[in-house]
Amino acid sequence: MIRTAWFAVVLVVTSIVHATTVLIAALIGVRRRPGGKGGGVYDWGTTDWARDILAAAGTPVRVTGLERITAGPVVYASNHSSMFDIWALAATLPGSVRFVAKQELARVPLVGRAMIVAGHVTIDRAHPARAIEAYERAAAVIRSGISAVVFPEGTRSRTGELLPFKNAPFGLAIAAQVPVVPVYVRDTFTIMPKGRFFLRPRPIRIVIGDPIATTGLTLERRQELRDRVRAAVLQLKARVDAGASDR
Repeated sequence: MIRTAWFAVVLVVTSIVHATTVLIAALIGVRRRPGGKGGGVYDWGTTDWARDILAAAGTPVRVTGLERITAGPVVYASNHSSMFDIWALAATLPGSVRFVAKQELARVPLVGRAMIVAGHVTIDRAHPARAIEAYERAAAVIRSGISAVVFPEGTRSRTGELLPFKNAPFGLAIAAQVPVVPVYVRDTFTIMPKGRFFLRPRPIRIVIGDPIATTGLTLERRQELRDRVRAAVLQLKARVDAGASDR
């Protein structure tokens, strides 16, 4: 109970601090600077915010497979069962990274506006035409040198098991002609599943798989790419669940 209360306090305070800083930076004309080190205030607004939240929750992150990530922007495709997936990935993935998230997050006071200003992309799933426009914006973000994180299940799993993948995120990767990097995040469902507000702190494990190239693929092959990536995520899950080394 005490840990949950502390987490809630830090969540509110750090969200206000980081969102306000990002908005002020945009107001005075600070430009985005994609890159590994020194990615600017917009990178800091995401990564430092996430690290504060993870520290308050008592949920350290162990990540393996970072050496598999190729140079240049990529699309990370991860499973999704908790808000902690977002914070764990934001805190650990290298370089400039932005999330492709549901439209509802843009309505969160202060934080939602800061997300948009920082370059994160929201998807209006209820309106296909708007969703397509959003994926086009995301492709432009990737072409500028920034990686994107997508959750192909389209929503948080209520059981922790991997849901079917949607096609659209893979059309994004093909449109940008960048590799898709499969990612599996473990134990976030146990920490705080969808609909629960009490913490069960424990370490988070992230495993990164081998990039899957999209060079030369056309949009007609996005379903094929989708199936390959889902199979790769399932393999990562099986490896982690079995307690085997990912190397």
